[in-house]
Amino acid sequence: MDKFDSIRAFTQVVVSGGFAAAARDMGLSRSAVNKLVISLENDLGVQLLHRSTRVVTPTETGLAFYQRCVEILASLEEAERSITQLHQEPKGQLRMNAPMSFGTLHLSPALADFLVQYPDLRVQLTLSDRFIDPIEEGFDITVRIAEPQETASLIVHSLAPAQRVLCASPTYLEHHGTPTHPSELHHHSCLHYGQLAVENQWRLTGLDQEHIISVKGSLCSNNGEVLKDAAVQGLGITLLPRFIIGDELQRGTLQVVLPDYHPPELFIYVIYPVNRHLSTKIRLLVDFLQRRFGRQPAWDL
Repeated sequence: MDKFDSIRAFTQVVVSGGFAAAARDMGLSRSAVNKLVISLENDLGVQLLHRSTRVVTPTETGLAFYQRCVEILASLEEAERSITQLHQEPKGQLRMNAPMSFGTLHLSPALADFLVQYPDLRVQLTLSDRFIDPIEEGFDITVRIAEPQETASLIVHSLAPAQRVLCASPTYLEHHGTPTHPSELHHHSCLHYGQLAVENQWRLTGLDQEHIISVKGSLCSNNGEVLKDAAVQGLGITLLPRFIIGDELQRGTLQVVLPDYHPPELFIYVIYPVNRHLSTKIRLLVDFLQRRFGRQPAWDL
């Protein structure tokens, strides 16, 4: 006998106040409803209902169990509704957050293609390099570039590696020389994230060991595209992800420096609250982004 049928029968008896009324509401016979409830009580080994000829009321244990059953059935109905919606055209709004440079360079054209496929969807995209709490700030889905982290309240899906490389323009290297070891970066103009007044460090690992290098230069910024433009103009060496400098590397306006030394590995990934896991809109967008960026991203060609 299906446990959920028994639970539904029990909750309906409590709601309706008796077996006859519950039977009418469920479209079953009174004996069938009674049999379901008795089966549930036997499985649990407790009495759930006080029965009399005039009224049926839950026992103290039955009332506590009823409250949990209502929650369980509501969750089951929501899950069934979500699965059914997977086969329907998605509608409504998605609130999305992403880093600035990745958003403008790559996410923006991807979302445009996505919305062409699903014209009834609306995406509200907020671009910011600030580290946000997606649950607290009400975002349905968030793109992050960092070391992946697991959390009980968020679902995490990796999209692609965010490989970072040291690079500079051929002009800069011609005038200032090409470093062959991380220790030589002390003598170069290093364009970096952060503040000019604060010591900034690059962590690079090669075959010999890990090197932590304090760097300084004529420009720092909280935006990678600003650093890229400065590097192209010959102002120094910078450390940037390939998704920002991929075109420049392919054209030769920037070239990789110290290719045998690598910073800590970062990934581009999407996160969303656990309670959005069965959302059709979320699953379609995550699948789309994984197909778009997950094999070999264009910036790594």
